[in-house]
Amino acid sequence: MEPEKIKESILRAAKELFRKYGYHKTSVNEIAKKARIAKATIYKYFESKEQILDFILMDYLDVNLHGILSNKAQFASEEEHLKALVMKTCRLSFTACNEFIGWDFVRENANSQEFLKHLSDQLEALLLSAYLELDHFKNNPARRGGLAFLLKASKSIVFSFAFTSVSDSDVRKNFVTFQKEILPYLVKAAL
Repeated sequence: MEPEKIKESILRAAKELFRKYGYHKTSVNEIAKKARIAKATIYKYFESKEQILDFILMDYLDVNLHGILSNKAQFASEEEHLKALVMKTCRLSFTACNEFIGWDFVRENANSQEFLKHLSDQLEALLLSAYLELDHFKNNPARRGGLAFLLKASKSIVFSFAFTSVSDSDVRKNFVTFQKEILPYLVKAAL
């Protein structure tokens, strides 16, 4: 089998298993079995299960983020447009972590803190590069510092939901509070 096909098979199997059982409950052996390859073959393409997850998450976020940013919906102002984009990307980030990792694992596992920090830094870099392509920021380089602040603050708040929310209704309540009481001030500071 071609190397690219093997890598795709590993990622497809891991994605399905992570979604079904969660990252923590999925073993490399199970991924290999599902991909119909030897366990050692996985390590030719990925250093660890964590690296597989990282690749899946960043690919998922990148594809979905560009879909969100390419939407040409009309907004009353730059501020409203930016608030809508931040909310969509925050929900996307939260959903990706919930879907592939599971917040129970994040809350309970000490090693997950390091991984989540790494993931959040990568996400911030991905968001920043994508947002810098928007006219609001491409045409006004002076706003880039404000954008970096907006993304870092929003990301930190959304990732904190994982540690403070006990139920889905808590998450919804946190998102509503963020959207109504915090995000407008962050966006004003960014613009």
